[in-house]
Amino acid sequence: MKRLIAFVAALIVSTSVFGQGAPVAGKEYRLIDPPQPVSGSQVEVLEFFSYVCPHCDQFEPLLNSWLSSKPEGVKFSHVPAVFNQRMVPYAKLYYTLEETGLLPDLHSKVYDAIHRQGNNLADREAIMKWAAAQNVDMKQFEAVYDSFGVGNKVQRAMQLARNYRIPGTPYLIVNGKYLTGPGMTMRPDGRGVDAQRFVVVLNTLIEMER
Repeated sequence: MKRLIAFVAALIVSTSVFGQGAPVAGKEYRLIDPPQPVSGSQVEVLEFFSYVCPHCDQFEPLLNSWLSSKPEGVKFSHVPAVFNQRMVPYAKLYYTLEETGLLPDLHSKVYDAIHRQGNNLADREAIMKWAAAQNVDMKQFEAVYDSFGVGNKVQRAMQLARNYRIPGTPYLIVNGKYLTGPGMTMRPDGRGVDAQRFVVVLNTLIEMER
């Protein structure tokens, strides 16, 4: 609730929006060189994130607000960032939730566990203990977490981060061509993300790919 209130407040006070001009290349977004191939007719938007990242946690309300009214013809996906072996359990947790259909119910609860309840979920044992407390089917959950399929998805996520040269989290990739993120649309006074400007930049990049 506090994060939602903070987000709404940011929308109210963020009136400058940098003049609502066109996104500034090199400042508000960066070209992917070389562009990466995407499939399908929809515009693809990827969010590279990590459950353990405090900036990703803070970004969630803004991202969810955008998702609730995103432009038509946009395909959105989360991609757990894996920059080192310590990040592998978090990526496996994400893909396990996705594969078991638990993601809508438990995605935000993972953030809560890490950032508000002091449970870092840093290894398999901690993750299984947390999952059991969520009353999930533990036999299924453990089998999926340890599965070849989840392992392959983690490897794919690692390769995507390398291909896009992701510098950190959270960042978004638009249709394999543009990188942007909340940290690239800060308010002029430096006090947080200009939420309105972020949405303008993201939606403009999407429209550039129509």
